[in-house]
Amino acid sequence: MKDLVSHQLVSYLEHRGIEHIFGLCGHTNIAFLSALESSSIRFVNVRHEQIAAHAADGYARATGRAAVVLTHLGPGLTNAVTGVANAALDCIPLVVIAGDIPSHYYGKHPHQEVNLHADGSQCEIYRPFCKRVWRVERPELMPEIMERAFTLAESGQPGPVLVDVPMDIFSREIEVSLFEKVKKNTHKLHRPSLDSHVAREIVEKLAAASQPVLYVGGGIVLAGAAKELREFVDHLQIPVAHSLMGKGALPDDHPLTLGMTGFWGTQYTNDACRKADYIMALGARFKEADSSSWYPEYTFSIPETRLIHIDIEPTEIGRNYPVEIGAVADLKLALSVLTRVAKELVPDGVAKPRLVEEIRAQREEFKARNREMERSGAFPMMPERILAELREVLPRDAVITTDVGWNKNGVGQQFPIYEPGSIQITGGLATMGFGAPAAIGAKLARPDKVVVALVGDGGFGQNPAMLATARAEKVPVVWIIMNNDAFGTIAGLEKAHFGTTFGTVFKVDGQSTSPDYAALAQAYGVEGDRIEAADQFRPALEKAIEANVPVVIDVPMINNPTPTTGHWNILDIYTPGKKVSHVGTD
Repeated sequence: MKDLVSHQLVSYLEHRGIEHIFGLCGHTNIAFLSALESSSIRFVNVRHEQIAAHAADGYARATGRAAVVLTHLGPGLTNAVTGVANAALDCIPLVVIAGDIPSHYYGKHPHQEVNLHADGSQCEIYRPFCKRVWRVERPELMPEIMERAFTLAESGQPGPVLVDVPMDIFSREIEVSLFEKVKKNTHKLHRPSLDSHVAREIVEKLAAASQPVLYVGGGIVLAGAAKELREFVDHLQIPVAHSLMGKGALPDDHPLTLGMTGFWGTQYTNDACRKADYIMALGARFKEADSSSWYPEYTFSIPETRLIHIDIEPTEIGRNYPVEIGAVADLKLALSVLTRVAKELVPDGVAKPRLVEEIRAQREEFKARNREMERSGAFPMMPERILAELREVLPRDAVITTDVGWNKNGVGQQFPIYEPGSIQITGGLATMGFGAPAAIGAKLARPDKVVVALVGDGGFGQNPAMLATARAEKVPVVWIIMNNDAFGTIAGLEKAHFGTTFGTVFKVDGQSTSPDYAALAQAYGVEGDRIEAADQFRPALEKAIEANVPVVIDVPMINNPTPTTGHWNILDIYTPGKKVSHVGTD
């Protein structure tokens, strides 16, 4: 029996449990779209392909499974590039299905084809950041390619893949048995664990160490290993520092959580890592900002500190620091083995009340330093007060998406996260414009959770058309715009090092050129509220959450830089030898 590829593709996606597809129409994909009309799969229509990719990214982070993006050729593919690359650098699984020119028109340069260097090769645009790029040359290959696409996206170190489909392939017939065959495959591969003898060697070294530290990255959250991490930490009483992407892997109020490392990390956390005799890194990449540009005097002093590194991806091990023990393993399985071995070798566990008290005191001291700004009645508002009141109002398990600037760096440093996976951060690509649409995907994936997008005015201004999607799909996200009329972080850096803010602020002759974001939201049919005094923010936030509809809250904010204690080599490049910081600049 035969059926159209488009119909069978929809049936296959239903079989895989796909419930949402994020995308935008084009003449190359409407055969597939028409087949979706009668499907149980919900098509989330957007006004720009970057919105689709970011929303799918947020959805995948919330579900832990690959999300699907549908796009068109040419500008559709290039519009989605940034969002897909952002997912790639944060190891988020996406399956991008893109329509392409008819297969019989290769080389003729038909409408919207990109082929300046090779015929039928526009899918190559995605090759630098996708795990794999397929172009479907014959309809019979479609089932096998789709099966491999999902498996690859979700296995090992997760990431996006592209399935490029010439538009005529969607409309060709295929034997139904070919799709039925691949449906018999397992949807989940077993992952490698840690050998008991390796686990024993690791536990013995950590137990004998005088100042061990666990350093966790986003890999813990991706592996769903937060519970296993906590059990291991509680048994051996080893303090935990985290990268930006590792925030929330262990709750910020856990007695052994040190905090974030690096440029925006706290001094106490950086010192603890620098003075450690052993560090065990779990799912962490030691990226530049997290590692103070790898300068040993600020955050990590490796190899003086000895390093154990466990990751699912072998190329991450030893990339930036030499390792004494390196192991390729799934972190959930590895931590289970480490905990079992730890309980065998140290059956009564370890108690470190002095360390726990020290961490508690440092946490209180840090909080006390911010208290004046958290309570400040200044308007525009202090960023510290925005974060403090947001944390007080939000449920413990609320999901928050961030963008870049204060809403990412300040959140990493000062905003407690209590549930693993309840914060979504753009890390590797640090994409301005990620947070606002990602919240739509997160809310669709987790309708039972309060979802808040905490973004800057620069980030929100990248993709405001996502409000049309929120209204059409009735997605009750609260967007909080930390509005400083500038690309604030960059403005601070430029002012500190070059004495100007040229090209970084949204003002002409002292007057703001920014839109009224509350009015803009209302134009999209979404509720909008602009804060006019500091004491208006909290009640506006409480009202927005209670309303359970899409709401934009525009909050004027003083452009105070996020305090830093680590280092970033860009400072040396701007003004070599002067040790200039952007903190404290106007």
